[in-house]
Amino acid sequence: MTRRALLALASVAAGLLLLVGCGDGDDGDTGTTGTVTTTEPAETTALSVYFLLEGKVWPVLREVEETDAVAEAALEALLEGPTEEEAQELSFSTAIRDELELESVEVEDGVARVELSAELEGEALAQVVYTASQFPSVETVEVLPESDDRMAHTRGAFETFTPAILVESPRFFEEVGNPVRATGTANTFEANFQYELTDTDGRIVDEGFVTATSGSGERGTFDFTTDEYEIPFDGIGALFVFELSAEDGSRINLVEIPVRMSG
Repeated sequence: MTRRALLALASVAAGLLLLVGCGDGDDGDTGTTGTVTTTEPAETTALSVYFLLEGKVWPVLREVEETDAVAEAALEALLEGPTEEEAQELSFSTAIRDELELESVEVEDGVARVELSAELEGEALAQVVYTASQFPSVETVEVLPESDDRMAHTRGAFETFTPAILVESPRFFEEVGNPVRATGTANTFEANFQYELTDTDGRIVDEGFVTATSGSGERGTFDFTTDEYEIPFDGIGALFVFELSAEDGSRINLVEIPVRMSG
């Protein structure tokens, strides 16, 4: 995607975030007293929904009205699917059918019990399990009605639908600090991969080498922090993660994550 396209999409995304969680607009009735009634914006919570990027699960930022039922809120947002801009400009998709409904969500003793209006399997099931299990209070996910003999799902059961390098934070167009901290999981050759950070003018301001806790067939976690950087102006930069091919040194499993930078 070109930088111009990223900037245009960022502008749209910023407008959407400003609208999410706000109360219904009401200019009030000034009548004869001239009093204007206003509604304070509702508090919001940032969470992830997991759509598909090239057939693999990937977290997308959502702001929802503040609630204690965060798992239910995340799943409701997941069922709404990607926005038109996310689908067209960022190539996000979903395997969840439009008619699917969320019947109930219960979280108890580390288990999220998710009841849906129809069975799921493959990528769609992976999306639900990843979305429900993002919270520390959830260790396993039961999805009903059940499509196979397993009742309790973990993320490890969906390695086929998980990218080699899964960046959980930062998410697309999320505001980052200086330096940038990145966390996630990886299953790469000898647990190694590379990153580059580019500023709002597209110049590389940091690059490095990361080793996850495990790899070569076993998924591990990673947590790295870039060097501090300077930017020419506030705007959209990008974090790139990738492996170097053992065969020819080319970049493989490359993902570009646009992020918001400010001075």
